[in-house]
Amino acid sequence: MKQFIVYLLTWISSNLSIPFWMVGHVHLTMNVYQDIHEILMSFGMNIIVAIGFYLDYKKYKNEQTTT
Repeated sequence: MKQFIVYLLTWISSNLSIPFWMVGHVHLTMNVYQDIHEILMSFGMNIIVAIGFYLDYKKYKNEQTTT
């Protein structure tokens, strides 16, 4: 299960980071955050992408040291 979660986070960060940020920036320019729910959801999506980038970097670093 742990390997699946790591894979899922890496996949999300690789494939959905640009849509998350584009939607977030467009949303930020058009709306004012008045609801704590919107703020937490935006923060949560950015945290998921950051964790995925870190896991992918860690995997890349391990692959470079083994070759």
